[in-house]
Amino acid sequence: MRGIIRAQALVLVGASLVSCSAPQPSAAPVCVVATDLVPDAGILSGVSLDWERETLEQYATKLGRRPAVVVYSTAFPLIQDNARNLDAAFEQIKANGGTMLLTLEPHDGLESVTKEHAEKLGERLVGYNNGGVPVIVRFGQEMNGSWFRWGQKPAQYVDAFRTVAEAVHRLAPGSDMMWAPNYGGGYPFSDGQHGVQEGPPQSAALDTDGDGSVTAADDPYAPYYPGDDATDWVGMSLYHWGETYQSGTNVVPEDGKFIRQLTGSYAGTGGDELAVPDFYEEYGSARNKPVAIPETAALSIPSRGGDDELAIKQAWWRQLFDPAIPRDYPSVKMVNWFEWEKLEVELDVKADVDWTAVQGQAVRDAYVADLPSWFKGAQEPKPCTPPAS
Repeated sequence: MRGIIRAQALVLVGASLVSCSAPQPSAAPVCVVATDLVPDAGILSGVSLDWERETLEQYATKLGRRPAVVVYSTAFPLIQDNARNLDAAFEQIKANGGTMLLTLEPHDGLESVTKEHAEKLGERLVGYNNGGVPVIVRFGQEMNGSWFRWGQKPAQYVDAFRTVAEAVHRLAPGSDMMWAPNYGGGYPFSDGQHGVQEGPPQSAALDTDGDGSVTAADDPYAPYYPGDDATDWVGMSLYHWGETYQSGTNVVPEDGKFIRQLTGSYAGTGGDELAVPDFYEEYGSARNKPVAIPETAALSIPSRGGDDELAIKQAWWRQLFDPAIPRDYPSVKMVNWFEWEKLEVELDVKADVDWTAVQGQAVRDAYVADLPSWFKGAQEPKPCTPPAS
């Protein structure tokens, strides 16, 4: 999400923090985790959970089903407290079933991402995999934005991503790597504190049309792509921010907005964004990569007037649930709802935004009623048994 660093400092289990060491690869019993994390049919339905508000079990009880994917975000490299909280998240996901989408945020700078730290991560993920939890690593999300320290540094970012990918692929075959920029409308997002610095070599790498400056005419994705060999999944943060980004208006999204933004064909009340490339085709279909929407939701600000919360959110999730998507865009394999209420300081007038789908009874009932059968939840977890020799 734009402009927000999410430090998930606590994982609550009941009323206490679980403290545990990383599950060890040699620990028995060992679960057999599939190395192909992409579903043959349908779309994995997941959640980006506010772990400080509720446990995964509490969320699943409200929803009435187990989410197939659960997002957990942490600073990287891992320090002791972050590692302990990550282990606690693993325990909750293990009990839930499904996949962990592990978002790694290099807040200390891309130069802090070393081979040693990447290998320690890979060793930890083996323990999670052997404990029955597949993991998809989303490293340095929204790197094409200007709101994170790792943003708009393409060469450094690609090197760091590839360092992590090499270790994960070599050490943890039950884990995948995801590359996930922000939707390119509004690029180069010049209002952020970590925007591109004019002059070579950084601006030269981002000046894809060669006109001497970085503008909306430049490709918001290509300079940051780490390569087909390092990337298993491609993803995009894609939200309905209201009438226009930063306006903070409670307004029902236009019909077809979601898929038009994903495919680079959007021109509407939010502006003419036809210069944005077709992300789905260029990075999903053409490269034979599964496409994820690791974060999505629709803006609703309770303190402001405008359209009704349910009308806004339902109009957005019905675009996500459109049966034309699995038929016409079969590479889309994951969609995760951003289940947070939080202050958005980047709006023209900062405000508390309710992005949630299951916290209020009326919205939750409508969301659950609209969930299609092909939007897959997690199967009930099975006891771990030693793998066949």
